[in-house]
Amino acid sequence: MTDLVAVEARLVALLDRYRPELVDGTIYGVPSLVWPGATGHDYFAALKRGKAKVGLYLVIADRYPDDLAASLLALLALLARRTGRATFSFATLDDETAADLGALLDRLMERYRAEHTTQSEDAAEPPATS
Repeated sequence: MTDLVAVEARLVALLDRYRPELVDGTIYGVPSLVWPGATGHDYFAALKRGKAKVGLYLVIADRYPDDLAASLLALLALLARRTGRATFSFATLDDETAADLGALLDRLMERYRAEHTTQSEDAAEPPATS
């Protein structure tokens, strides 16, 4: 029997590293972490425990596949858990896979942060005058 509570707790711990910048949200009723003010599908990660696995939803990984492919060994382990375009499913989570996932999340957070800080800077610029 798989301990999904432990798997979920480990995934939450990986995501909690980003809480200083991100806020709690939901996508289709699933708890997620989002940039303050982000709406719709513009979430960083969402997490949902099912009956047999814990789903980690990373739409951002689909936008930046090169970050997913940064390490061949990590890629193979993570792709084995990819069950959809933005979904990675975990029945277990060993130390090595957790470390690889943490490194991927760090790379994706850099991209996500850059998207939102650029948008914030663009919105803060006064309109050009003639």
